[in-house]
Amino acid sequence: MTTRSSPPADRAVQLDIKIMGREYKVACKENERAELLDAVAFLDQRMHEIRDGGKITGVDRIAVMAALNLANELLRERRTVPAPASRTPGPGVDATEARRRIMAMQAAIDQTMASQEKLL
Repeated sequence: MTTRSSPPADRAVQLDIKIMGREYKVACKENERAELLDAVAFLDQRMHEIRDGGKITGVDRIAVMAALNLANELLRERRTVPAPASRTPGPGVDATEARRRIMAMQAAIDQTMASQEKLL
């Protein structure tokens, strides 16, 4: 009698995912599958919220705005949660400067996308 062992947790698997109606193939470790699927669902929800807000169109622009929003939230969270004792805290983040840079990036993205739309 042979017994089947479960696949190693660090074995790479390929998943088919869907974000904003587009299909992608991504690879992850078997033990990271559930977390990746949670991240996909979270990102898809955020991108739909941005699209449904009506101010931004185009999947690429929506993806960039979602990434900027999530990066901003992550940085804000890092500032409010103390670093674990085992980790050396990095330099402080100036919230005003971070907001200014995000706004500048958004303006640059908008300008680039507008010029590309004129080419089409």
